[in-house]
Amino acid sequence: MTPVALGLLAVGLSMDAFVVSLGQGAAADRRGFAAALQTGMIFGLVEMATPIIGWVIGLAAVSYVAAIDHWVAFVLLGGVGARMAFQSWYQPACDGSVAHMPRSRGAVVLSAIGTSLDAMVVGITLALLNVNIVLVAIAIGLTTTVASTAGVMLGHLLGKRFGRAAGTCAGAALILMGASILVSHIAV
Repeated sequence: MTPVALGLLAVGLSMDAFVVSLGQGAAADRRGFAAALQTGMIFGLVEMATPIIGWVIGLAAVSYVAAIDHWVAFVLLGGVGARMAFQSWYQPACDGSVAHMPRSRGAVVLSAIGTSLDAMVVGITLALLNVNIVLVAIAIGLTTTVASTAGVMLGHLLGKRFGRAAGTCAGAALILMGASILVSHIAV
């Protein structure tokens, strides 16, 4: 795999994590770079692990994974998105503008898993190629960490500016992302 192809793959796989991180940042009750980096690292580690898991699964299980990955992504992203949208309106505001929604590590991990299933499928397809899966996984993980950290920081700024509407839009975006994954797999 060429460095350009690896870079494009890493950026492409990190974009959904970036979008979800925007929502995490808009709804976050913790501020600052350390909190954003923690979320980014969770997304990055999960995104780094899933292509390796997929690679290990390999060709033998490709039909089984492909048969359910879109449903798992839909349920995880839809559930987290619905919770985020609901809480943006039904939790007391911490400063009158931004919904006070503690972002548990569990919710972040579920979001990360939901956005990284495509990386697992990529790992399965990489088992067909002669690639260094560890190098690929590290590149994907680092890119996702940076993108997710930036997403949380940007999302927090948007959340401060747009308040509850930002939480609702972020939740709706997660639901739509899950639905899009589901529809794209069913339509094929």
